[in-house]
Amino acid sequence: MMTFTQPAAVYLHAEPIDFRKQINGLSLLVQDAMQLDIFSKALFVFMNRPRTRIKILYWDKNGFCLWIKRLEKDKFSWPKNSDTVAQLISEKELQWLLDGFDIFTKPPHKTLHYSSV
Repeated sequence: MMTFTQPAAVYLHAEPIDFRKQINGLSLLVQDAMQLDIFSKALFVFMNRPRTRIKILYWDKNGFCLWIKRLEKDKFSWPKNSDTVAQLISEKELQWLLDGFDIFTKPPHKTLHYSSV
């Protein structure tokens, strides 16, 4: 498993992208379409139209890193009909997404907080 720097956030780009885009094109999407700071300690996740590839872009101290995963079979789950350009997910949810779980139709149990028994 590839480990990333400790991200402050993980953002999914809601719409599929042209996978010919590399670091410069993806950086422009983050700044213009997603309206986020490309130099923040965040991971920016992109999907191709057939949902067989994921690209993850992030800034690491002195340069950009671009990570790609291509599935030979199956497809990744992805949010449907999102009303926002960027969707915030947790680092754990990103790992589940990369492992093949559908985090959008069946999210994990909610954490409960009680003040007394």
